Amino acid sequence: QVQLVESGGGLVQAGGSLRLSCAASGSIVMIHVMGWYRQAPGKERELVASSGSGGSTNYRDSVKGRFTISRDNAKNTVYLQMNSLKPEDTAVYYCNADISTPFQLRTYWGQGTQVTVSS
Repeated sequence: QVQLVESGGGLVQAGGSLRLSCAASGSIVMIHVMGWYRQAPGKERELVASSGSGGSTNYRDSVKGRFTISRDNAKNTVYLQMNSLKPEDTAVYYCNADISTPFQLRTYWGQGTQVTVSS
């Protein structure tokens, strides 16, 4: 019933910027936490940033000061502005959201978008 569609990934040189977008659609009653995860080859999927419905934000230490998560609740969309990108940021980035529908509350995932940062 709900899908998350991501966009904005690509190839960028170290020091560059990218902006990821993720729009949720479907039978949405309420979106609670929205966030971004990433997974590099051979590594565990890790939380990058998250945003609560009340505007709170959370970042992993390695991206603090470089990445900014924001939400447009009217559009059911979450963004991740990534500045000063480093090669170690290279990963598949996944949008994530806890969403209530008329039937249940569950976690949804986007399809993933590749971010590659060259040195």
